[in-house]
Amino acid sequence: LFLVNCSHKLEYIKLKKWLKERGFEDSNLRPAEFWETGRGLMTTKALQAGDLIISLPEKCLLTTGTVLSSCLGGHIAKWKPPVSPLLALCTFLIAEKHAGEKSPWKPYLDVLPKTYTCPACLEPDVINLLPKPLKKKAQEQKMLIQELFTSSKAFFSSLQPLFAESTEIIFNYSALEWAWCTVNTRTIYMKHPHRECFSLEPDVYALAPYLDLLNHSPNVQVKAAFNEQKRRYEIWTNSQCRKHQEVLICYGPHDNHRLLLEYGFVAMDNPHSSVYVSPDTLLKYFSPLDKQRKAKVSILKDHDFLENLTFGWEGPSWRLLTALKVLSLGAEEYACWRRILLGDVTSARNEQQALDTAAKICQFLIEETQQVLLQISQLKRDKENLKPHLALVEMLHSENLKILQKSTEILCNLNLGTT
Repeated sequence: LFLVNCSHKLEYIKLKKWLKERGFEDSNLRPAEFWETGRGLMTTKALQAGDLIISLPEKCLLTTGTVLSSCLGGHIAKWKPPVSPLLALCTFLIAEKHAGEKSPWKPYLDVLPKTYTCPACLEPDVINLLPKPLKKKAQEQKMLIQELFTSSKAFFSSLQPLFAESTEIIFNYSALEWAWCTVNTRTIYMKHPHRECFSLEPDVYALAPYLDLLNHSPNVQVKAAFNEQKRRYEIWTNSQCRKHQEVLICYGPHDNHRLLLEYGFVAMDNPHSSVYVSPDTLLKYFSPLDKQRKAKVSILKDHDFLENLTFGWEGPSWRLLTALKVLSLGAEEYACWRRILLGDVTSARNEQQALDTAAKICQFLIEETQQVLLQISQLKRDKENLKPHLALVEMLHSENLKILQKSTEILCNLNLGTT
């Protein structure tokens, strides 16, 4: 249940008034602080499956249409090569935040997070503690924002006539990082027709004030879409929710890597969670003396069997076992690789070797995860300022450890079954 009802806080009173002016009728949702999820929305009456949770008028949504009808519109239309819909939204958020009291979007901007915990915003020390495949993606995310910043400098300068201060000061790196994370973590999917003044990247974003306070749970089901007739964005629940409980929605069947990467949080006991095995880790268990090793790796690469190899709550994934079976092929079995990719059995020896190797990899990852958890607990003592970021990475590794321990159990049982 909720810890603190926040609806009497001035920022939420102002937001509600602002939404009302734009045609939003008060729903049964109230902002509150929750023990597990932090800030979210609670319901003041019990919800049944099939109930409408929230219905937000189009006027409340912030889209590229909003940006084009602002004073930025003309500058965007003139700029060549055309900017992406994402950059247009980022530019608008930075400009409105800079306008402060003068911005018509101020009540919404005031309730947005000041900082984010997407991997791109984490300190290098913290990024280093992420599991290998996620660390790589985190570094790619950082690069993406850096490249966007560099490539947008000239465009930002072209906006100088709109501002008294230098655009270099207003549109600085940390402002863009904040805006990028706002768009990346908070937008709802809403398809807009392509406009000539934008690049060809899909225009599918909308920021939805108030609605974006709803937190994610992997265990609920909702239906969310823009209602063309009513011109409103609606969310319907397929689950029940008791009075004064947090109303949760599902952002999609994402594992914790994806949740951390896209939204900056981790869900505990997430049924979709999995532990990724990097190609380096996979290949450590196969002899470099195997004459066909190179060919086997090429096969796995060509058929996309080197990425997304995982352990889950049900043990090693089919993809992981398939990759291990290909790598375990004896010289005389090598010709059968196609059958393995289709799910056939080549030999009992091949099956057994794949399971044994899966167990070794699992054991290696358990030890590696325990090491990292130790490092994190030491860092938490030494670096007070990194505590919230470290807690997030700690949650991710703790969940990974649980999955790996479960996988070890499953592999033990499989082996007991085969011997």
